[in-house]
Amino acid sequence: MARKYSKGASKKVERAMKERNEGKLKSGRSGKKVTSRKQAIAIGLSEARAEGRKVPKKKTAKKTAKKTAKKAAKKTAKKSVKKTAKKTARKAAKKKSAKKSKRKSSKR
Repeated sequence: MARKYSKGASKKVERAMKERNEGKLKSGRSGKKVTSRKQAIAIGLSEARAEGRKVPKKKTAKKTAKKTAKKAAKKTAKKSVKKTAKKTARKAAKKKSAKKSKRKSSKR
């Protein structure tokens, strides 16, 4: 099976990780020190991409937005199902209590 990332790309990531461990790695425009492992990897991959190394394309914002929208829709659907279930349970409980009170009043 072919490599996803070229050796050159992995060297860039390795260098970025070393710089991060030494406290020398800085982010792009702001120039702040990078402390996150994930951010260091992202910086290494981005530099490799800029040099034309073999690195898979970034996931587009559209795909991730669609996924998050789907998740949100599922959550809201679950919530609404739970709410309706609670409402029907409350209604059933009210009916039962109403029947009981009617029985008690008719027995007197």
